[in-house]
Amino acid sequence: MKLKPKTLAMILAGGRVDDLTVLTFHRPKSAVPFGGFTRVIDFPLSNLMNSGLDRVAILSQYRSYSLINHIGIGAAWDMIGSYRGISVLPPFIGYGHSQWYRGSSDAVYQNLDFIQYINPEQLLILSGDHIYRMDYRELINYHREKDADLTMACLRVPMDEAHRFGLADIDDEDGELGGKVIRYREKPENPEYNWASLTVFCFKPDVLYTVLEANIREDASYEFGRDIIPRLLNENRRVYGFKFKGYWGYTRTIEEYWQTNMDLLGPDPKIQFADWGVRTNLEHRDIKDCQPLKVGKGARISDSLIYNGCIVEGEVEHSILFPGTHVEKGARVKDSVLFFKNVVGKDAVLDKVISDVNTTFGRGVRVGEVTRPGKKEAAVIGWNNFIKPNTIIGSGCTVYPGMPSDKIPKQVEPGEVVR
Repeated sequence: MKLKPKTLAMILAGGRVDDLTVLTFHRPKSAVPFGGFTRVIDFPLSNLMNSGLDRVAILSQYRSYSLINHIGIGAAWDMIGSYRGISVLPPFIGYGHSQWYRGSSDAVYQNLDFIQYINPEQLLILSGDHIYRMDYRELINYHREKDADLTMACLRVPMDEAHRFGLADIDDEDGELGGKVIRYREKPENPEYNWASLTVFCFKPDVLYTVLEANIREDASYEFGRDIIPRLLNENRRVYGFKFKGYWGYTRTIEEYWQTNMDLLGPDPKIQFADWGVRTNLEHRDIKDCQPLKVGKGARISDSLIYNGCIVEGEVEHSILFPGTHVEKGARVKDSVLFFKNVVGKDAVLDKVISDVNTTFGRGVRVGEVTRPGKKEAAVIGWNNFIKPNTIIGSGCTVYPGMPSDKIPKQVEPGEVVR
């Protein structure tokens, strides 16, 4: 008999993230396709499944349809049954104190009734937009051992990049395992320490209820990093840092998203889907019904991930192709990520391109070959576009979704935006 869960996990999955530009025009960042067949949110969900945690709430706000469609009933992650399941909790407007989520802490605050109904012993709050593998039971056990009010997972990052993150100063109470958080600053201009928060938080629920009430009542912003953690430290609460040492893919910008995809490739990939136990919803976009990969007689494929439903007749090098993509004869795709149902026409060349779903590149199109001095940036093509034959698009360009084909110039200079 399944026992009532002691841990409730809540995934913050509602944000858009402007830095991903056209990839998040019609979906939240957590629903962005990744790695050839998954979505970004599959990673925290798979981590939860592999950690034996199967009572999950997803806090969604921005254009939720794609995310909700992907989650389905949670069967892909074996989260159905008594005391198990995935609940999608969008904001609502109506009776009581209801409005759009104003920040990460406000999203949790607006769902306190749900949390209190579940009545967990500990509350695990996760970001829905990072690529990593973690057994959350290790963090939860550490949290219990230290009788912590909050335990946060942290990763040591290079000091010259530390200003981009919320940073904790962790003492050596438990050596390499973790320690007490002495100080915390959110994205400081001049960092003094470099343990970056991964937005993986384990709370004592009663402590979180109290601090959320104060945050909503007294503060001008509603974020865990900016408001909740500093408030806990100011109140001398027991805040601990759990030192994470595995791979962590940060996908906030286009270049980071591209690089994290590329970390699936090479002779020694940093991300191993099989070893990580990553699950996805194969019903979404009918992935399970795709025909096997077809490789033409003269095709050449090297160091690439190409999935069912693809047809390759040209050349694919160091790239990732989602189901339904067709690379025609004479076409070359290099260092690129092509989402579902792209078509690369004859003699077309794509070099470091991220292309959203249902985009067709006409014969002789060349994208990404023309660069600015010293820069080789990813060109990003929004979904539902037709790029007319012989069009030249430089590196670092962005083409908005669903552009009329006659509105896309025959030559787009590096770094330009077509909208």
